[in-house]
Amino acid sequence: MSIKILLGVSGGIAAYKASELVRRLGERGAEVRVVMTAAARSFMTPLTLQALSGHEVRCDLLDPGAEAGMDHIELARWADLVLVAPATADLMARLAIGLADDLLTTLALATTAPLVLAPAMNHRMWHHPATQENLAQLQARGVRILGPAEGEQACGEQGPGRMLEPDEILSALALGTGSRHVGRQLAGRRALVTAGPTREALDPVRYISNRSSGQMGYAMAESLAARGAEVVLVSGPSALTAPHGVELVPVESALEMEAAVMAQIGDCDLFVAAAAVSDYRPQAPMGQKIKKDQAELNLRLVKNPDILAQIAALVQGPFTVGFAAETQDLEAHARTKLTAKGLDMIAANLVGGETGGFNRAENALLVLWSGGRKALSLSPKARLADALADLVVERYLARAASQDP
Repeated sequence: MSIKILLGVSGGIAAYKASELVRRLGERGAEVRVVMTAAARSFMTPLTLQALSGHEVRCDLLDPGAEAGMDHIELARWADLVLVAPATADLMARLAIGLADDLLTTLALATTAPLVLAPAMNHRMWHHPATQENLAQLQARGVRILGPAEGEQACGEQGPGRMLEPDEILSALALGTGSRHVGRQLAGRRALVTAGPTREALDPVRYISNRSSGQMGYAMAESLAARGAEVVLVSGPSALTAPHGVELVPVESALEMEAAVMAQIGDCDLFVAAAAVSDYRPQAPMGQKIKKDQAELNLRLVKNPDILAQIAALVQGPFTVGFAAETQDLEAHARTKLTAKGLDMIAANLVGGETGGFNRAENALLVLWSGGRKALSLSPKARLADALADLVVERYLARAASQDP
């Protein structure tokens, strides 16, 4: 039986992506009905989405023909999932205060199906306190937010606010080709994921850090949660929003991350160390701002704890997945790390090149484990996390089966 998805399209330039989204959903066996707001019709015609979905596109709440049978309530009952893509700042505001002033917002109030939004707007609108308050309120009610992505916008400016690409949305929804949804293979399991950079203080103003954005770790947390796991995400400083249903533990330094991980690891079944933890920290951070009154400044650095190695060394510890960011000899360095730290799996990627790596929307991974390897090609990080999560589940369940008496 196919999943029934009600796709809401609100009025932003990203509305054009809805046609590709409808097509891709259909390829994955979903049955799709589309509802458009009045503003959305300024960007594309309902006829396009009707042809792609195979169903009449609904636009008006008070349509005499459709509403003779209270069709908006029937649509609300029909849906297994309500997905709004794009979701504009205006649409999010109306949903946050519970307005039902058009068909789409009325359906959102009338349905008991999960509600998922893929925001799209100018980056200043996204950062505005009103939008952020609406976002927090919607998330508190259980609304799932996908994105937004960061990059060049239609207005020519840069920043967060781009709607995720259709493939990224499909990956986040965990809809595989020909399947209704990803099985909940990790139901009853607990996963701990680390993400983002750490910051090591030089003085109250400055710090040592790296280029990690946290995107891969956050995407992994969401992918594992979609497979039924209870997920705790220990994150260094990041501009990302924690996925719905994932417990976020924010930290700043490597020592703080170590303490948070050790406090949570006791009853975990899986540990995914996606964070880019600083290898060194200043031995003695200054209590006051360092003044630039010297021609040279010498810093004494000391090693940070190796959190990943500590977890891998635990007796009856969790299934442990490490990450390796390398600039050369990718497989050789990753295999050395896999063996030296006693990991169950390692995901390695090249950084510093023209594609992939830190703070980019796409990446590629070489995944290694004892007796096996798999290359995951360059793709959006949400999609890449989904593919890696499939491998983690496969190897974790195989290990669990081999340990059963």
